[in-house]
Amino acid sequence: MAEPKVNELMEKIVSLCKRRGFVYPSSEIYGGINGFWDYGPLGAELKRNVKELWWNRMTRMREDVVGLEATIIMHPRIWRASGHVDTFSDPMADCLLTRKRFRADQIEPQSGTAYHYTGAMDPASGKVSEEPYAVLLPPGKPPESARKLAIQFYQSRGLGPVELQGERPEKVEHSQRFNPDNGSLLTEPRPFNLMFKTYVGPVADEDNVAYLRPETAQAIFVQFKNVLETSRQKVPFGIAQMGKAFRNEVTPRNFTFRSREFEQMELEFFIKPDEVVEALCGRVAKPEAAGHPGEPRPDWGWQLWHQYWVEERIRFYESIGLPRTSLEEYWQKPEELAHYARATVDLLYKFPFGTQELEGIAARSDFDLSQHERVSGKAQGVFDEELRTAWGKLAPEVQQRLSESYFQHRRKYLLRAGAAEAEAEKEAREDAAGLAKGQYIPHVIEPSAGVDRLILALLAHAFTEVTSTDDKGRSETRVVMRFHPSVAPMKVGVFPLLKNKPELVAKAREVFEVLRGSMLAFYDDAGAIGRRYARQDEAGTPYCVTVDFDTLGETPELKDTVTVRRRDDGSQQRVPIGALRAHLLEAIR
Repeated sequence: MAEPKVNELMEKIVSLCKRRGFVYPSSEIYGGINGFWDYGPLGAELKRNVKELWWNRMTRMREDVVGLEATIIMHPRIWRASGHVDTFSDPMADCLLTRKRFRADQIEPQSGTAYHYTGAMDPASGKVSEEPYAVLLPPGKPPESARKLAIQFYQSRGLGPVELQGERPEKVEHSQRFNPDNGSLLTEPRPFNLMFKTYVGPVADEDNVAYLRPETAQAIFVQFKNVLETSRQKVPFGIAQMGKAFRNEVTPRNFTFRSREFEQMELEFFIKPDEVVEALCGRVAKPEAAGHPGEPRPDWGWQLWHQYWVEERIRFYESIGLPRTSLEEYWQKPEELAHYARATVDLLYKFPFGTQELEGIAARSDFDLSQHERVSGKAQGVFDEELRTAWGKLAPEVQQRLSESYFQHRRKYLLRAGAAEAEAEKEAREDAAGLAKGQYIPHVIEPSAGVDRLILALLAHAFTEVTSTDDKGRSETRVVMRFHPSVAPMKVGVFPLLKNKPELVAKAREVFEVLRGSMLAFYDDAGAIGRRYARQDEAGTPYCVTVDFDTLGETPELKDTVTVRRRDDGSQQRVPIGALRAHLLEAIR
């Protein structure tokens, strides 16, 4: 079967999502609201399953990670400390004609002939506009098209019928200064902050400004000391959080991939600086080969911890049905890294609209805790008695080398944070001296994933079209959603073979009641059995159970057994009712 075209495939996925209750446009009866989506019955279950699997994997199955659930609105100084107020922005440009807004760095480069105008005059009124304007036309399009748009532009500025002034053509190559929809000139790019602003309290003034959080990570950093002290954890350990975040995306696109309201699953895993590791262990282990480095060891430095979490996250995706071959690892180049990051790996998935990021795993150094320490004035470092003891046993030259390394790192951070040279020198020396007292600021590895992007990847990966031909040569194409059983919204469909046979219906309802407390089961007795199978295939249900006459004893040796059908290959087997629950629980893990 030929592969569907990219746009066609995405359209089919979007259509299926609404038709079967995975995802609906938000506020649809009022015309919708761009960048917001609601999850229907199947989508809500799919999303809940994914979040529960992530939470179990990241917290309940580990001794070194604990959870947090923080508020969406936090103190506004948090966002100043993190840099979001001053730097969390995208370069935006507006169309001078339609006022439509574009992300300047995402405009496809265009080539052609740009027609520039110095202004326009309204002969009837004598009014003149000296505002310059330009229109880009692709090769082969006549100049009259540019003049038509230019006239519209100047008339929108209050002029009547106009005469254009100073027309000048210019060859343009790979420009991002024009509206890709109509060729109109755009404004110069300017920063547009992505945070949603709100107010706390009865008065909407600047003293009461607050923001809807653009990420869940900062709450983890500002609660670090509380969690450390109450959870009885020791570095290295992690804090995990799931929750809503909000970004005022100017151009939400690609269905749920880039939305204004979304959910994140983030882990901040706090580790010892390499200098501390060497002081304690006598060495810092480095990566020796690609792949998973194995169980964590005390001598791991940040590079091995980073490699470990990249591999752990890939293993998670594999466990829920996204094979390693469907993912790409993109290691950010030095010039692409955030100023605080030592390394960042983006895990990418090939969506129908292109290969895009699912999750980023960043080695963030000690930037975040350091920033909150500086801005809040509250210490964010930790005390380690083992470090203090070990430091005193080091040779003086080793103490000097490790202290100097730590000093240089802290000095570099302070200078980037805006401290004056003398102040940075003084504070960095004090920080380095703290090693001898067993004090340091932890570094962090951050795996950060978007729930909604992952749901979309699972939908795209599961979407399969199957064409079958009957005995009369008639072909039918139907959709099968091949979800991994662990994330499938419904786990099993339960059917009586015929709904007009009370004894079959009663037995099917009995089987349904046995299963429903252990897994999401769906009872269906409407239509032919083949149609019921097809409906469950389209919903992604991995197993269907049919109660037939053999179940009632028509074939004595099959009494009290049911037919279990597997979605992915249509295979069927008889399973005793008494063993059915355990059989399915094992199959849907």
